[in-house]
Amino acid sequence: MPIIPLEWLPPIMFAVLLVFMVSGFPVAFALAANGLLFGYVAIEQGLMSPALLQALPDRIFGIMSNDTLLAIPFFTFMGLVLERSGMAEDLLETIGQLFGRVRGGLAYAVILVGALLAATTGVVAASVISMGLISLPVMLKYGYSKPVATGVIAASGTLAQILPPSLVLIVLGDQLGVSVGEMYKGAMLPALMLVGLFMLYVFAVTRLQQGALPALPPDVCNFGSGNVGLRKACTVLFVLVPPVALIFLVLGTIFLGIATPTEGGAMGAVGALVLAYFKKRLNLGMLKQSIDSTTKLSCFVLFILIGSTVFGLTFRAVEGDLWVEHLMGDLPGGELGFLMAVQILIFVLGFFLDFFEIAFIVIPLLAPVADKLGIDMVWFGVMIAMNMQTSFLTPPFGFSLFYLRSVAPKVIKTIEIYKGSMPFIAMQLIMVAVIFIFPEVVTQEKKVKIVDKPLSLELPTQNYGDENDPGGNQPFVPQFSE
Repeated sequence: MPIIPLEWLPPIMFAVLLVFMVSGFPVAFALAANGLLFGYVAIEQGLMSPALLQALPDRIFGIMSNDTLLAIPFFTFMGLVLERSGMAEDLLETIGQLFGRVRGGLAYAVILVGALLAATTGVVAASVISMGLISLPVMLKYGYSKPVATGVIAASGTLAQILPPSLVLIVLGDQLGVSVGEMYKGAMLPALMLVGLFMLYVFAVTRLQQGALPALPPDVCNFGSGNVGLRKACTVLFVLVPPVALIFLVLGTIFLGIATPTEGGAMGAVGALVLAYFKKRLNLGMLKQSIDSTTKLSCFVLFILIGSTVFGLTFRAVEGDLWVEHLMGDLPGGELGFLMAVQILIFVLGFFLDFFEIAFIVIPLLAPVADKLGIDMVWFGVMIAMNMQTSFLTPPFGFSLFYLRSVAPKVIKTIEIYKGSMPFIAMQLIMVAVIFIFPEVVTQEKKVKIVDKPLSLELPTQNYGDENDPGGNQPFVPQFSE
């Protein structure tokens, strides 16, 4: 007779995981330790076969050989090389001159450069810190409103969450079992609409608060005439064309089906090195820094994924997925209630957890429920990505705000950063609502199917943990029928 009933194990297991994480224990090791601990408890009580743990080596090998996840170090390396080669600084200076004659010109430049950096780096921290160091002092020098300036920088940096080739979309595509290319296509239009909303907000501020975003002095943005003007125009082309060409090389080949996301990332990494070489900024020190940072981030992701695999193996073996299924199925409002609960959960978790922790712990538990409800997984993933982008900008815990605070001058108060982020949070929530109400912006002509019938559960009769189960597949997946 088991001391702990089987139906109690999943909630206890999840509660112990939360205790581990709140205590500050590294997330990757907390996941693995929790999985092994409750695996031992379940085996001792006869609730789980010891043979199930033999699937762990195959699963870990499946992670190591996952071609999709290989895109993460490629895109990370590409972004870091471009950041350290001074591309962000050149873009801000050049686009700032182009828009400097109009009120809010620097703010427009920051938004556009934020979008370009997002499309070439895919890393929020790199985008926010780069633009905070480069553009914030200039904006303050020319009398820009502190809340508006900080809000524009923090919000533009978060575009790296949703604008392809976002690392968020790569991981979500892998966890949801959909093509990364489809995730990129689905996220492109909402991301561009969000960029348009940001620029529309800046335009509104320039009309309602004319002193908040002044134009630059004529001598700063004057292109001159004759040979001087021609040289500056050539400089603009030289600065703008290479990153745009690199974006087309990476995203265009993926969208056209010529290259996989991993191959596109590899081409992007090579392209970044070529651009850095022609800018005469490719040196051993910069290369070493980029490789070190890429290795650290890749190892961070890999260890969390291995830990979540150990946790997920035991969690499913003790019927934790059925517990989640029943928990979500009992929510008021049916499918709508499930979607609302998921968005609120992801939004709150985004205050405290890094995206990778959310993706590898929470998404695998929610994805099967959404799939059985007939929800389009690309639409589901894009909505989650947009939601997490909002939570990363929301005070007082938003990661983007922390990144900006770390590089902002002391004359900027934290409350001003919080105040500046509020309008952009509202715009991002509007985009979440647009994606929810009009799924066609993600799925194009496809409709998001949500079934109305209740789900019935049929437990499998075969033993899970079959030795023929390939690495990376789940050894225990309940069968659902309507």
